[in-house]
Amino acid sequence: MNRAPTRRGELNHTIKINYIMIKKLIFSALFLLMVIAAQAQTNKAVLLQDLEKNQSANQNVTTTATLKSSSRLFGAKDDLTTVIFIIPSGSTVTVLGSDSTYFHVAFEENEGYIFKSHAVIDKTPVNTPQTIQPQQARQEVQPVQEQQVSRFSYLENKYGSNMTARLIAGKIWKGMNTEMVKDSWGTAEKINRIMTGNIIKEEWIFKNTWLYFENNTLVEWGPIGK
Repeated sequence: MNRAPTRRGELNHTIKINYIMIKKLIFSALFLLMVIAAQAQTNKAVLLQDLEKNQSANQNVTTTATLKSSSRLFGAKDDLTTVIFIIPSGSTVTVLGSDSTYFHVAFEENEGYIFKSHAVIDKTPVNTPQTIQPQQARQEVQPVQEQQVSRFSYLENKYGSNMTARLIAGKIWKGMNTEMVKDSWGTAEKINRIMTGNIIKEEWIFKNTWLYFENNTLVEWGPIGK
């Protein structure tokens, strides 16, 4: 007669034990989830710090290139008449960017584009200071368009509009003086000069062309023989 209450008591006891065990499992699972979440946050913070360090290190590295041959520095890559000047062979330029055809470079406070085939990227990057003087920074962000306008205005005041257009396009013609040739093609890679009586003869050597002057006047030119 007393067995039914005893069985009910055992069942209640078993239910209490199971309930306690389930609560422990739930608390354990919640604690484990909290630990995993905290670890994930820590890993994320470490990853972000590493990325910031790598980015900072990359910002201090400057890519340079050495010219295999003299190359014209263009103010705009889609307009080959915007020649700023000719960079001599062997010069080192700072590479700011590139595409399939051109390097975007900086050279002697000038910024523009050169053909990729004219230069080779230096293997060893150059570390540069991270801080930049304010005056230098303003100079580097000067728009290329403003430089082109300044050069055109300078030449226009010097020679007039028609002749300036020909010089900007890189044209040469007989009767030009040496200063006009410099304004059109830039400085020659080499100049040979001799005097015969009262005549000063000069031979200017560019990449693929020689120019011959007599008494500061362009007389003829031609391709350099291989």
